[in-house]
Amino acid sequence: MPYNRRRKVARKAISLRLRLFLVILPPLLVVSVLLGLWRYEVAQQTSEELFDRSLLAAALAISRDITISDGDALSPSTRNFISDAGGGEIFYHVTGPGGYYVTGYAYPPRAAEVPDRDEPSYYVADYRGEEMRVLRMVESRTIDNLSGDTIVTVWQRVSDRQAFAQELALRAFALVAGLMAALALVIWFGVQIGLRPLNDLQEAIHQRSPDDLGRIRRPVPEEVAGVVSTLNRLLGQMRDSIEAHQAFISDAAHQLRNPTAALLALAETLPDVRDETERNARQNELIAAARASARLTDQLLQLERLRYGNNGPVTRFDLNQVVKEVCEAMVPTVLTRDLDFTLDRFDGPLMMDGDPLLIGEALTNLVENALRHGGDGMTQITVQTKRTENTIVVMVEDDGLGIPLDQAETAFRRFSQLRNGEGAGLGLAFAQQVVSRHNGRVRLVEIGKGTLVRLDLPAAAEDPA
Repeated sequence: MPYNRRRKVARKAISLRLRLFLVILPPLLVVSVLLGLWRYEVAQQTSEELFDRSLLAAALAISRDITISDGDALSPSTRNFISDAGGGEIFYHVTGPGGYYVTGYAYPPRAAEVPDRDEPSYYVADYRGEEMRVLRMVESRTIDNLSGDTIVTVWQRVSDRQAFAQELALRAFALVAGLMAALALVIWFGVQIGLRPLNDLQEAIHQRSPDDLGRIRRPVPEEVAGVVSTLNRLLGQMRDSIEAHQAFISDAAHQLRNPTAALLALAETLPDVRDETERNARQNELIAAARASARLTDQLLQLERLRYGNNGPVTRFDLNQVVKEVCEAMVPTVLTRDLDFTLDRFDGPLMMDGDPLLIGEALTNLVENALRHGGDGMTQITVQTKRTENTIVVMVEDDGLGIPLDQAETAFRRFSQLRNGEGAGLGLAFAQQVVSRHNGRVRLVEIGKGTLVRLDLPAAAEDPA
């Protein structure tokens, strides 16, 4: 199987439920990832703020204890706070007025630049090979009768802060992942519940018999109403097509019954005829009946092919030449009726695109229709071609009995005859089908006496120079 075909089959195999799931879930996953990244940034900022505040609280507590104890020691509560604050160890260093050492670790981390002494300053520095977050706070104090600046420096490992931030982020990720898993389950089963009306619709259609082409009246969601409406329209078209096809078969069987019976009757009587002259006459009648039956069968088949769009090849041809050939072929038949047969052709080619055989057959049907239904008082048949702008006009006129314009719709209907006579009532119907397939128009034109059938066909577009 070719690769493209395999892809199409695989695409068709995806259920609507899975398709909706794949449409809804990926955007939510993208949103959840973005939300997780945002929560990680918020966790980082929150960690920084919490730890910086804990450093400030530790520095204030150390400064308070140094002032109260005149630099002797820190209170137990301050020591507990320093050891437990933020979940990580806090280091400290205090120098009194004159820069002498008061308490804490011997060597605090140094900043690359001297911070501002008026405000507590934060910076990052290296301490014994580890990155530290440092707070340096300068205050005026009096210790042991010495007044001056007291510098309190506290610091904490950056890794402790990062671990705390990662823990916050992991909790957020776990929460988002749990919500996404729950949401995926809700979507999966929710889509199944939402598609239940479609399953009910499928079951209702499945239970129908092949002969039931009635409208689907089951209530469906608004989003599927258009599909059901289109399906109902298609079912209606199928019903009309089947009914028209059945009517055609019934009419065709009825129309073929008479010529077939006539052929059978002539064939059965022929062996009993002994007179040579009468035998020849019966043979000629049999041949004529066979030709009429073959002609009727051919018209019926051509009508069905036209109905289902089975047209011949589209070529560019000269309609004037087709009209001439049709008239030449009809001359012997017309002369047997002692009629005046006139062809008035346009001076020049009449090029059009289509099937010349179908066009010729349609013109033949129009002339034959005039011969069959013109009546005994008809004296002439005229075929004329002309051109008006982008339209080719073909007119077939006779001075016979004529067709009233108020009965034109009946005259163009298949198997319909305004008067009893020869033929099956297919001539005008066939011509109308052919002209319609060529994007043209056929109609009756009112004249004083007789019938004038006018065909308007689109002329071929001129090739650019």
